[in-house]
Amino acid sequence: MPTAQVELELPAPLKERYDELVAKLRAETLTPKEHEELLQLTDQVEQFEAQRVKHLIELASLRHVSLEQLMTDLGIHPPDVYAG
Repeated sequence: MPTAQVELELPAPLKERYDELVAKLRAETLTPKEHEELLQLTDQVEQFEAQRVKHLIELASLRHVSLEQLMTDLGIHPPDVYAG
């Protein structure tokens, strides 16, 4: 498995729009249409991160280390999560 799979980041336009909509949500200025868009983007982000974690787990298994150790070794930090 190529390590590029675990090093991938969200595409910049997706991350920027997601961050913009989350900021509007926090500011309570999100329109209903933007809310629907945010829900769709959230699904995309979650799918992307789930695939990344799957690849990280596979790589950790191949290296016979824990997922936490692998992430530390690679300098990978968990993604920011909107909590409210």
